[in-house]
Amino acid sequence: MEWNSYEEAEAFLLEIPKFAKKNCLEDTRQFLKALGSPEEKCKIIHVAGTNGKGSVCAYLCSLLKEAGCRTGMFTSPHLAQMRERFRVDGEIIGKGRFLKGLAAVMERLEEVRRSMGRPEYHPTFFELLFLMGMVIFREEGVEYVVLETGLGGRLDATNAVKRPILTVITEIGMDHMEYLGDTIAQIAWEKAGILKEGVPVVLCDKRKEASEVVRKRAQTLGNRVIAVGKKDCVYKKLTKKSIDFSIQCQYYDYIRLSLSTTALYQMENAAVAVRCLEELQRQSEDRRIASMTREQVKRGFQETVWEGRMEEALPHIFLDGAHNEDGMRAFVETVEADGCQGRRHLLFSAVADKNYKGMIGILQEKPLFDTVAVVGIHSGRAAAPKELESLFASGGRFRETLLFEEPAQALPALEKRKKEEDFIYIAGSLYLVGEVKELLRRRTDD
Repeated sequence: MEWNSYEEAEAFLLEIPKFAKKNCLEDTRQFLKALGSPEEKCKIIHVAGTNGKGSVCAYLCSLLKEAGCRTGMFTSPHLAQMRERFRVDGEIIGKGRFLKGLAAVMERLEEVRRSMGRPEYHPTFFELLFLMGMVIFREEGVEYVVLETGLGGRLDATNAVKRPILTVITEIGMDHMEYLGDTIAQIAWEKAGILKEGVPVVLCDKRKEASEVVRKRAQTLGNRVIAVGKKDCVYKKLTKKSIDFSIQCQYYDYIRLSLSTTALYQMENAAVAVRCLEELQRQSEDRRIASMTREQVKRGFQETVWEGRMEEALPHIFLDGAHNEDGMRAFVETVEADGCQGRRHLLFSAVADKNYKGMIGILQEKPLFDTVAVVGIHSGRAAAPKELESLFASGGRFRETLLFEEPAQALPALEKRKKEEDFIYIAGSLYLVGEVKELLRRRTDD
């Protein structure tokens, strides 16, 4: 099978959910074996959780790159283009490399079907992207892969990796309950499914009921647990462009860091990344990592860019990927501290399978926003904009609630209302963030 363009390949991949069924991990492992077991050619750090996974992955890759290691990062979802899910040394792969990775996997499909005795077998959308990632990273000579799970852990395609060097569990909250369970403990159990016997785990120790589940699983497997809590960070100050804070470190005592973001929640994610680095240093198999200086660590964090997380896309226009209740609470905490001297305007959308009523309820608790513009998004999962608008209007906490069909109408309308000292925030769905980013990119290209 051949594709004449990257766009054709993307279209093919987007059709897969219409015909491919969920496969078991043994199927994924068999496909990996047919591809020459590319996952065994690198050292893998496996990351699961509800919130903060992508940010932790980005910080880790930046730190490893600063040490002089060649890194690969596999994350999801993407914002604008599918190839964003694959990064080498922090850079998104090119369209040509994406096409070659897809072709390399699809060339083995018939062979895998024959070995399974299942002519109907086809990898799922996410499974195929994971397989592509492993092939791409092998071809790029990657030494360390930071691998983010999809929505779960235990049954996630990435869990086909048998022996990571480190596992990470970020903040666990209520999300994807239809797949993972309707309690924190059940969701934590699914996420903890990535733990492997004897492999250390770095744990965001934020919710007692989640931490207890992860610790119990780790104890059963004989794993060292490195916990990260709020006490590990000492907040210094928030500027217009960055956060200054200190982290208590094993190797550096206290180290003062500056993050190129105004998102206060990133302090916690940075602390998790520091603990991961310290564990890799403790293993001491790689001199480049073991001998990292304080200045290298500082640079690694300063140079990390992770799009869609309180990203200032234009002056005083911020994009944030808050798309569940915990994410929205973290978003509100950051907005409260933003120093805005004018009014705040919010562009909001959500997908139907999230608890958008709870998210809107959190936004209604404090009168931070003057205007809310509710918008539709191009996704089959989108929540009905009229229902979202009704929920916002019923609270009576906003001066004005507006309804638009799509971001291309809503964003210009808010920009016209915006005075120089006003702030515009875009939040509620990663799909919305992606559509706005693509809209802004087209403006630049025109």
